[in-house]
Amino acid sequence: MNILKMVGTGLIALLAGIQLIPVDRDNPPVTAGFDGPPEVEAVLKTACYNCHSNETDWPWYAYVAPMKFAVADHVEEGRGEFNLSEWGSFTQEFKDHLRHEMWEEVEEGKMPLPNYVWLHPEAVLSREQKETLRQWSLQAAQKPAGEGEGDAGHEEHDH
Repeated sequence: MNILKMVGTGLIALLAGIQLIPVDRDNPPVTAGFDGPPEVEAVLKTACYNCHSNETDWPWYAYVAPMKFAVADHVEEGRGEFNLSEWGSFTQEFKDHLRHEMWEEVEEGKMPLPNYVWLHPEAVLSREQKETLRQWSLQAAQKPAGEGEGDAGHEEHDH
């Protein structure tokens, strides 16, 4: 067997072997889902829920190495930043902070992630969808302290 065949066989064996490495693709229960305006929720479901909620729609490539590692990592990181499936448990102050941060990330073109929209063109936000998020963010900035969407009494979220 020549060296090229040995290397090729080794690569095939490696690719086959890494398929056996397990990856967590769980969708835990929604504990306190999003309780904001329906038009905002529609935008968030379009562009954010796959990484920032417990309602991830795991695509076929999330089951094939090496992509499965990247997808699982993105979801874990996204849920770690904020999880829309826990939105109702956040303090109003934290919700308002997130509203501002979400809009800032969208406005700067950082979210949704550019590599995500390559595979999910439906997540590219239209001008109208961006305006919906912008207005929602501005409403948070203009609210008097203590006034909110109704969940200010919940414990501080650990972010």
